[in-house]
Amino acid sequence: MSENIEPLRGMNDVLPAEAHWWNRLESVAREVFSTYGYREIRVPLLERTQLFKRAIGEHTDIVEKEMFSFEDRDGQSLSLRPEATASIVRAAISNGLLHNQKHRLFTIGPMFRGERPQKGRYRQFYQIDAEAFGYAGPEVDAELILLTARMWRLLGISRVHLEINSLGTAEARARYREVLREYFQARFDQLDADSQRRLQGNPLRILDSKNADMAALIAGAPSLADHLDEESRIHFERLKSLLDAADVPYTVNPRLVRGLDYYSRTVFEWVTDALGSQNAVCSGGRYDGLVTQLGGEATPAIGWAMGMERAVLLMQELGCEAPVETPDVYFVMAGDQALARGLQLAEQVRSAVPNLKIETDLSGGSFKAQFKRADKSGAQLAVVLGDDEVVRGEASVKPLRGGEQKAVSFDALAAHLEALIQG
Repeated sequence: MSENIEPLRGMNDVLPAEAHWWNRLESVAREVFSTYGYREIRVPLLERTQLFKRAIGEHTDIVEKEMFSFEDRDGQSLSLRPEATASIVRAAISNGLLHNQKHRLFTIGPMFRGERPQKGRYRQFYQIDAEAFGYAGPEVDAELILLTARMWRLLGISRVHLEINSLGTAEARARYREVLREYFQARFDQLDADSQRRLQGNPLRILDSKNADMAALIAGAPSLADHLDEESRIHFERLKSLLDAADVPYTVNPRLVRGLDYYSRTVFEWVTDALGSQNAVCSGGRYDGLVTQLGGEATPAIGWAMGMERAVLLMQELGCEAPVETPDVYFVMAGDQALARGLQLAEQVRSAVPNLKIETDLSGGSFKAQFKRADKSGAQLAVVLGDDEVVRGEASVKPLRGGEQKAVSFDALAAHLEALIQG
């Protein structure tokens, strides 16, 4: 016997018993994006490695430790996308979408990072990603947050809280980075190995450390808020006033810096206390300099990414509604003629009533065995067909949740089923 082929570590199967949660999340996301005027874009899974190095930053954990990169047959370095923003910006530049234009875009799909697998965190993971290009003011920052808050409400998710911060302009952040570097350099021996490594490349990432032994040291670090440029301060105050007016509660977290180098000004995270240490469910911010950094015209931009695994876990934890897909009608067929005619009838009904969900029993066996499967399927009605019914040109329609069985001619079957289901 051949040896079983096991799945790769960190790659997760979503089985039919759980897929309805994913479908619910995705359908609500698409509904909300549509109501806010966001249009779908689809970008490749595979990009040049240089794209992510330039966009995300060479001194980030993602680029240094986590990307799945390899050389192709021509010796070119390629990487599976670790996030969507860089690819969407590249696509917008490559396809000329940003010249005197504004766009609201979204994408949904898999990303890849070689992280340590744990609950809600996999090496292939899925994100819902929203991006807006061409809007310089804080109003679009607020809109993206309001959009997400509406998504939580429609999903029934309550235990999430918004944290916000401002990183200022690239120039202000560069000045703050030097102040921060001096502070941590003077306390170098108190830093863990990761933070010592980050000190020269990007000391802001030290603020994002989850090492409890460094909490007091980080708490005593100079505050980014004290080094904001005036324009960013005005932008941030306006954002806060917009959120206050919309009754969206938030906390200003001065240590929120985000893990990617391209962020500027507004950054935010939706966090939860329902999933243990994996508390961030949706994160994002403004990245006004990234389009220029990747070779395009100067374009203000902002976006966020939602981890679908964590959002699904949160929905399950909170008991949110996620309807399981069940058939409306189950065809029970016994006999060769009945099976052939039943398949034909099912197609006719599907064409006549497109929204009707029909499952045909193709496993064979007795009527009793098929009725057990029909009942287990969750269907409301069974269409019963044997060879005798084929000769008479009629089928029996049996309510599976109580009610009388009735013989219906083939010609009237679609209308009869539609009337019963719409009831």
